[in-house]
Amino acid sequence: MGLIAFFLVFGLMFISGYPIVFGMIAGGILYWLLNGLSLANLIDILVIQFSAQTVLIAVPLFIFAANLMNDCEVTNIIFGFVQRALGRIKGALAQANIINSIIFAGMSGSEIADVAGPGSMEIKAMMDAGYEGKYACAVTAASATIGPIIPPSIPMVIYSMLTGTSLGYLFLGGFLPGLFLGVAEMVMAYVLARVRNYPTGERFQLRAVIKAFWRALPALLGPVFLLISIYGGICTPTEAAAVIAAYVIIICTVIYKTLGLRKLCQIIMKSAKTMGYISIIVAAAYIFNYVVAREHIPQLLTEAFIRSGLFSNKLVFLFSANILYFLLGMFIDVSIILLVVVPMIFPPAVALGIDPVHFGVVTVFNLMLALDTPPYGQTGYITSAVSGTPLREVFKEMIIYWIPLEFACLLLVTYWQDFVLFIPRLFGYSG
Repeated sequence: MGLIAFFLVFGLMFISGYPIVFGMIAGGILYWLLNGLSLANLIDILVIQFSAQTVLIAVPLFIFAANLMNDCEVTNIIFGFVQRALGRIKGALAQANIINSIIFAGMSGSEIADVAGPGSMEIKAMMDAGYEGKYACAVTAASATIGPIIPPSIPMVIYSMLTGTSLGYLFLGGFLPGLFLGVAEMVMAYVLARVRNYPTGERFQLRAVIKAFWRALPALLGPVFLLISIYGGICTPTEAAAVIAAYVIIICTVIYKTLGLRKLCQIIMKSAKTMGYISIIVAAAYIFNYVVAREHIPQLLTEAFIRSGLFSNKLVFLFSANILYFLLGMFIDVSIILLVVVPMIFPPAVALGIDPVHFGVVTVFNLMLALDTPPYGQTGYITSAVSGTPLREVFKEMIIYWIPLEFACLLLVTYWQDFVLFIPRLFGYSG
């Protein structure tokens, strides 16, 4: 009875348009009351168990680092260097957009941060150079997908917390898929530039490139220090998040001189607001996960999948999981899908012999595509608002050119496990 009431309240509040987090909390309270459980136990889940997840400390630090780079012109400096280095390549600004996203991915771990930060600057630069607004928006949204796939990655942090999978190996597993997606997007951008006769870049001037490189070098070294600190055994991924945040503060204050005390306080408040939203969702999801675990739903699903001839094949399971992620991602926030769906389908995946690191990369890769997909696709809404381009045109450009490319890459990542696990195995992963 309690389980039915929980899902009934949860579903009704979702359909009614309330934030899904309220449905989790309200349904959880009703479940507790109907089952005669102590509300002190509920507080324990919401506060104590949530605060014990030290891996989550990395999330606000990566958000903080991303906001610092966006508000202190670090991403503008990197973009300027990449733009000059490309020279007179056809569609150079689109290429610079994608490369900038790859570099930014090595420091922020957030697709939305990429779109909302450097994305606005990139869209304006492309439109000023003569690109259509819909194309500038589409390439910005598509390239931002790379952000949480190449380490660090906030969604991977959450997946690691939920499943116990090594965060370090998850980060390593995202390297090749993220770079492959970036290269595929650059090839697509070049082809479209030739077909549509997009503008070429500025003439290559060695002196200007060297000058731009030296100015961008402190920012470019950020991802290098981050990865060396993690995989050199110097610090954990959580500690590395603190290192990168401190590093960005130093270069913005001492080298670029774009950060003062007042701006730092503003960025801290901005990051705290973002993290407050995420924290409420994660804490509420603990209630959902407790209910699911108490009712043995993962075990029941695992047994059902194993007994079913259709789902005994892990290739079919991966296909089904991708379809589920994609459909949910069209309507629900990525963080909700991670926190609610992954704990239920992860046990069946492991029972079928699917590697947890591989499954984590597939999960994150798929859910990042959901941010580009209507009707919920947040990147479309953000880029449309920044550029003033009608939302319908942005999504049309995405669906015709970029989403098919991303799904082709997703199929490769899904069904070529060795491609994902190649780098983790070089670092001792035995999966």
